[in-house]
Amino acid sequence: MGNVAHFMLNHLFSPRNRYPLGGCELPSFTKWVEKKFELTVDPRKPYPQLPQTYPRPVENAPFLSELRGITKVEHSLEGIDRLIRCHGQTLNDIYSLWHNKFQRIPDVVVWPRSHEDVVQLVQLAHKHNVMMVPYGGGTSVSGAITCPQEEKRTICALDTSQMNRLLWLNRKNLTVCFEAGIVGQDLERVLREQGLTVGHEPDSYEFSTLGGWVATRASGMKKNVYGNIEDLVVRVRMVTPSGTLERECSAPRVSCGPDFNHVILGSEGTLGVITEVVLKVRPLPAVKRYGSLAFPNFEQGVLFMREVALRRCQPASVRLMDNEQFMFGQALKPEKSWWASLVDGLKQRYVTAWKGIDLSEICAATLLFEGDLKDVQRQESIIYEIAAKFKGFPAGGQNGERGYILTFVIAYIRDFGLHQGIVAESFETSVPWDRCSLLCRSVKQRVVSVSTLQPFVISRV
Repeated sequence: MGNVAHFMLNHLFSPRNRYPLGGCELPSFTKWVEKKFELTVDPRKPYPQLPQTYPRPVENAPFLSELRGITKVEHSLEGIDRLIRCHGQTLNDIYSLWHNKFQRIPDVVVWPRSHEDVVQLVQLAHKHNVMMVPYGGGTSVSGAITCPQEEKRTICALDTSQMNRLLWLNRKNLTVCFEAGIVGQDLERVLREQGLTVGHEPDSYEFSTLGGWVATRASGMKKNVYGNIEDLVVRVRMVTPSGTLERECSAPRVSCGPDFNHVILGSEGTLGVITEVVLKVRPLPAVKRYGSLAFPNFEQGVLFMREVALRRCQPASVRLMDNEQFMFGQALKPEKSWWASLVDGLKQRYVTAWKGIDLSEICAATLLFEGDLKDVQRQESIIYEIAAKFKGFPAGGQNGERGYILTFVIAYIRDFGLHQGIVAESFETSVPWDRCSLLCRSVKQRVVSVSTLQPFVISRV
């Protein structure tokens, strides 16, 4: 099993330059897997193959006839096109996909290229009683794009991937309008060319779309500075069976009447199809700097997080990870030279012998600072001052960047684990500060009490 980690990263993180871990040897991760799960991983184990047959489509002849004859929208009834768009990214979705469990998948897939195309399609679906499911990046974990298995009507998956253009940019007002199908990383790439950013980075940033962010009321890892998606949206355009819904006024705030934006935000595709979104943008920050902190235990880390929130001095991102995730992150470090390993050994001795910290209790927080140089320096000074009050100390920018990037790659590791028989899933919740540590302990204890196998539970704040 010596090269399993190398195999995993080559297989899952291709191309290699997608993430810093791509193509790296991870001997520590191999040992960690063996010890934690008492598991020998076989890198030669084949991955599931595509099915030889697909569920037959439920065809609505009048709908398909008008789709072909009146609209110019590209469409497909091919099994592979339909299968790809029948699921999200929950563990159950991936398991069902690998084991060919989906009995009901979309019957037809359409690719509109504009708002006007969507208007035509929604009217057509409404006319012929066809169920329409908006599909963006396919990263949903709420079941919103999973087809109801008992649905008798024709199901049409409306794929927004071809609606990915920048429609306009207003530099004076710092607002921009994109079509809803643009993927997060492409949106930021377009804006970076203009020296701008939205600053919204959800965990699914690599594949999720702007329309999906709005439909799920998404939160990003840099929300402390840029806000959640509801703080960034100025105006949304959504097509419904009754017509197009949008707020005509683009003023920063309107105090009269209901806010249509908040009707659309979080609607999960149940009310209509989001086609265009106007967003607030900012100039790119002059400085982007990672950092990390180590704490003797999780409780001290939670107290630090509470104090940061109380003083309202959060950097762009601050995330606390418990000892389990800390050790997991350490196991994912690439193989180092003998000199680098010696330095790491000295650092560990400093933490354990001189700082008196138990490695079975230590936890860490990852930090990301963005802004002007003076602002970043001021934020760092305040954060490190607060950390010292709770026995925390700086652990380096490289560890901070590695921890931040781990958030994006952990889904790949989850799927690799599933392939080897390891069940892994994540969930998020919110809780008052005075119950934070209790909730984390209770969840871990509950999982351990009901598990017949070796459980591995991570807490993150």
